[in-house]
Amino acid sequence: MKIKEHKSTLTLLLILFLNIVIIALYQNFYPLEEPNLKLEELRIKYLTDKPKSVDHTKFAALQKDFKSPQEVTKTCISCHTERHTEVMESSHWNWERVDYVEGKGLKGVGKKNVLNNYCIGVAGNEMACASCHTGLGMASVKDFDFKKPENVDCLSCHASTGAYEKSKTQGGFPANTVNLSAAALTVGKPTIDNCGNCHFYSGGGNNVKHGDLEEALFNADRKLDIHLAKDGINMTCVDCHQAPNHQIKGRLYSVSSNNVSRAYCEDCHTTTPHMDEMLNTHTAKVACQTCHIPTYAKANPTKMTWKWSEAGHLDEKGNPITLNDTEGEHVYMSIKGTFTWGKNLKPEYVWFNGKADHYFLGDRIDTTKLPVKINELLGSHDDPESKIIPVKVHRGDQIYDSKNLMLIQPKLYSPAKGDSAFWKDFDWKTAAEKGMKDVNLPFSGEYGFIPTEMYWPVNHMVSKANESLQCADCHTPKDGRLAQLTGFYLPGRDRNSLLDNLGLIMIFGALFGVVAHASMRTVAYLKDEKEHEMPKYEGFDKD
Repeated sequence: MKIKEHKSTLTLLLILFLNIVIIALYQNFYPLEEPNLKLEELRIKYLTDKPKSVDHTKFAALQKDFKSPQEVTKTCISCHTERHTEVMESSHWNWERVDYVEGKGLKGVGKKNVLNNYCIGVAGNEMACASCHTGLGMASVKDFDFKKPENVDCLSCHASTGAYEKSKTQGGFPANTVNLSAAALTVGKPTIDNCGNCHFYSGGGNNVKHGDLEEALFNADRKLDIHLAKDGINMTCVDCHQAPNHQIKGRLYSVSSNNVSRAYCEDCHTTTPHMDEMLNTHTAKVACQTCHIPTYAKANPTKMTWKWSEAGHLDEKGNPITLNDTEGEHVYMSIKGTFTWGKNLKPEYVWFNGKADHYFLGDRIDTTKLPVKINELLGSHDDPESKIIPVKVHRGDQIYDSKNLMLIQPKLYSPAKGDSAFWKDFDWKTAAEKGMKDVNLPFSGEYGFIPTEMYWPVNHMVSKANESLQCADCHTPKDGRLAQLTGFYLPGRDRNSLLDNLGLIMIFGALFGVVAHASMRTVAYLKDEKEHEMPKYEGFDKD
């Protein structure tokens, strides 16, 4: 009887143990998801349509034949009094803001005086660049009246883009085909179309600069961007980039130095957005974008390199050349040089504390530290304010004064030949001389081309949760996402003999403890059974 009872007990214990193992494995590979109530609350908030508060088609002041865009602006501010003064205090209007730049003090930072390694800079090229300025009639920065209210272009942000568009070559004036009277009746809250018409096409074409801002977002699905998806929450830009008093939240890192007025994922999702506490601890040092934007340039390619040094080649008749790749993207243009493009790209990663340095017009170059970093993002592992963020790094070369050791702002655009513009005359020396004269800087007459880098943090094209990075994407000894980000210990990637040995001791110590405990319990059980065993009496039948 005792042997049968022992076998039954052991069988039950074995079945119980196997059930526990199966449940544990199932939970590991097919975890039961609890609803994230904070996330559901956000979904409800942004899925709720807000009724339009004003119908401008009923305003008598707008029922007129407008002869100029300035007339429209005057009509707008006759009701929206002082709104123009808010716009005139914004960086969208001034193309600069006063920032403290480390090592340089307080400076005006913006398109007026910060260069890039795409089309280099706006100075001397305003007739084209001002197509993305919230003003009207900027022939040049130095001559534009930034204090004149009627120069504010209200329609650029508030009119339906189907009814209004800017000319690409008229210093911010609307295209000649625009019916101003019809456009004025469409005004309302800015849409993704209003924002995207400038930000998606910066740098001269779709998705050229950012890599995560492009025309596919006009009609995004959940795979492209979980926030802007038409079949999802269907948010708009201003849901995150809110603009109280026309001061838009969220600063572009290419023209901003201070860690203020940024737009963060945590503004909505908080610093504890996950149901898993281990994941929440990562938010102290890892930005949300790092895991939730595993790739960018998902729909259309983005420009990755630009070599100005190869610009200027013409065909046998002296005409400019344009060559395209199989996707229709320019790989060579006489006016700009050679390019390479990328699609479905993995970001690079850097430490960033929200502050940046910039190359300003007139800064001297240290030729012992190349490439020249146009907008160096500041931060390190030891900086408590720094987090790991994903970036697109745009690399190339551009013209510089090889004697005065400064980057050159060349004259690029002009509607006709003979104005020293490189895009018409293809003469680097005269373009450099005219461009530097326009910004009141010296030019030695000697020039060359120098390698540069520019950093573009990746903040859009957020993936679905199940398509985000997993632990092994970073915590792996070979070819992980953070393989190039050194200077700190990353478990699973790095080896540390002390930590590794301590870990092994803990693992084997725990196993030894389990085995020792089980052995002691088994010995105690068998001893107890023996002590309570019934005595055998001779003469009794076995049954």
